[in-house]
Amino acid sequence: MRFLNRSAGRLSRYRRGPVAGLVVLLLGLLLSGGVYAAVSPSSSASSAASDDALVKQGRELFLVGCAFCHGQNGEGQVDINGKLIGPSLAGVGAAAVDFQVGTGRMPLARPGQQGPVKRDAYSEDEIAALAAYVASLAPGPAIPTSADYSTEGMTEQEKQEAIVRGGQIFLTNCTACHNFTGAGGAMPRGGYAPRILDTSPRHIYEAMLTGPGPMDNFSNGNLSPEEKRDVIAYIQSMKEQPGYGGFSLGNLGPVSEGMFAWLVGLGICVAFAVWIAAHTTRSSKKKELQA
Repeated sequence: MRFLNRSAGRLSRYRRGPVAGLVVLLLGLLLSGGVYAAVSPSSSASSAASDDALVKQGRELFLVGCAFCHGQNGEGQVDINGKLIGPSLAGVGAAAVDFQVGTGRMPLARPGQQGPVKRDAYSEDEIAALAAYVASLAPGPAIPTSADYSTEGMTEQEKQEAIVRGGQIFLTNCTACHNFTGAGGAMPRGGYAPRILDTSPRHIYEAMLTGPGPMDNFSNGNLSPEEKRDVIAYIQSMKEQPGYGGFSLGNLGPVSEGMFAWLVGLGICVAFAVWIAAHTTRSSKKKELQA
């Protein structure tokens, strides 16, 4: 009995020590963590299984609609003359797939041509699956979220400042191809820069990020995500700008304006000059007959 009392007193003394609380806390954490790991399902394993299923679905779609040009494993294809049919997709990332397929540019009706904007051939879920498969080939740009390109949550002053900054970037880097109004224009070797005023902000961001076709690649290293967002804010603001010059003529710049001036402006002047000359001739003949 004396031994039990002595042991209880020793335990009571250790329990009041500064290390005892730490030991009890560690034991509690280990016990609760072990119980949670044994009882709760593994969310990471579930997510990995979901990603694998999405990649598998994307590969099945890829083999049917994309492998003819890009190869069965996205390695790219060339014809018997060595001419490129479809480039390698390793490293282009999910953003490139979301842009090309989401805008209807892919799949192409004929390899080698510049992909026009058309109706989507795939649903949103199928596009996500294709993007997941291509992203699994090699690391690349991911699909941006609305936080990357949206100005929601900004004050009106912050939006105006973003538009001003974006306008400076756009006028410096984009007007040579897309026109100062975003209406697009002709490019060398039969290419063209498309009209971008009707393009969604997400696809504009992806185009800057991935550089589709002849377009330059504005990676986050040479154009930050904030600067891309500012450019998108400026493009969105152009939709609301009135045409101060009267007839816009498609906003195609000096080519259409010069053609209009030659055909319509000078045409009217020539027609008026011919009318004056004819009227003067008739008046002279009338006076001669009267004399």
